[in-house]
Amino acid sequence: MQPTAFWLRVCRLDDIPVLGARVLEVAGADNIALFRTAGDRVFAMVDRCPHKGGPLSQGIVAGDSVTCPLHGWNIALASGEACAPDVGCARKFPVRIDGDEVWLSLDTDAAEGGG
Repeated sequence: MQPTAFWLRVCRLDDIPVLGARVLEVAGADNIALFRTAGDRVFAMVDRCPHKGGPLSQGIVAGDSVTCPLHGWNIALASGEACAPDVGCARKFPVRIDGDEVWLSLDTDAAEGGG
């Protein structure tokens, strides 16, 4: 039997700018960036590009990817994978939206519920 994922309410949907990001500071760990697409989908991943550690939260969101502001790598928001020809992956976290509230699980194995 697998343990139930623990979900944290982190903000309201409107707290994340459309085509932008919001950073969650995590004591003793990497910050987490929450990204919001034009279609109000929300994704979460470590706020560090897999290339050279650039702050993904300061990148440009277009479609379902974000472009790192340092060297232009495109990172797929759903998977955290760098888009070809680049190779690498940013750790992602499950997100769900309930009404206008955004919930995050730090359990990367938790099922995503509608982000």
